[in-house]
Amino acid sequence: MLLDLLKKRCSVRKFSDKEVSREIIDYIIEAGRLAPSGGNEQSWKFGVIKERDLIKQVSKIAYNQKWIENADFLIVLITIIVADEKGGRDIQKARFPEYEMEIETMEKDLYGKLNQEEHQTKIPGTHMVLAALEHGIGSTWVSYFKVDELKSLLGLPEGHIPSEIIAFGYPKAEMKPTKKKDIDEIVFYNNNLKK
Repeated sequence: MLLDLLKKRCSVRKFSDKEVSREIIDYIIEAGRLAPSGGNEQSWKFGVIKERDLIKQVSKIAYNQKWIENADFLIVLITIIVADEKGGRDIQKARFPEYEMEIETMEKDLYGKLNQEEHQTKIPGTHMVLAALEHGIGSTWVSYFKVDELKSLLGLPEGHIPSEIIAFGYPKAEMKPTKKKDIDEIVFYNNNLKK
């Protein structure tokens, strides 16, 4: 069942006018809420945008990607930066000990923006995309946008960074998945990666 959904998933940029019910949106959000996170921090928020005017403003902030305006709703995945006092930089210092001093002394706002991926908002986002697909709803990830402008538009407090946007809606046409690489092109076992 899960593999069937994964094989069907593709990016949808043309959405029908059919509205997604609140019940299904809640189901999609619940799938995201149940996602795993490092140390069970759950350092995220999910902003659901249904208002047409707001969706148009997000489209402009996303470098005028007009197709976004056709989505029934958007979910903005928001990273909450873990404070330095709570060990917010410790993982990266442990992973890259040769850069420990640079990581330690990097300006806080810049470090938070560069390190936002560590907070794993793509995990709940992936859950949401698959939950939507269960109901025949397509989606597309949007990473290309002006982060600070979106933060301002949504009135997010300090330490909250919009990390991704996902556009959702019923597809206007049949979904056509893109070809994926063969398994032998992407997998190696132990230390046998062929160069």
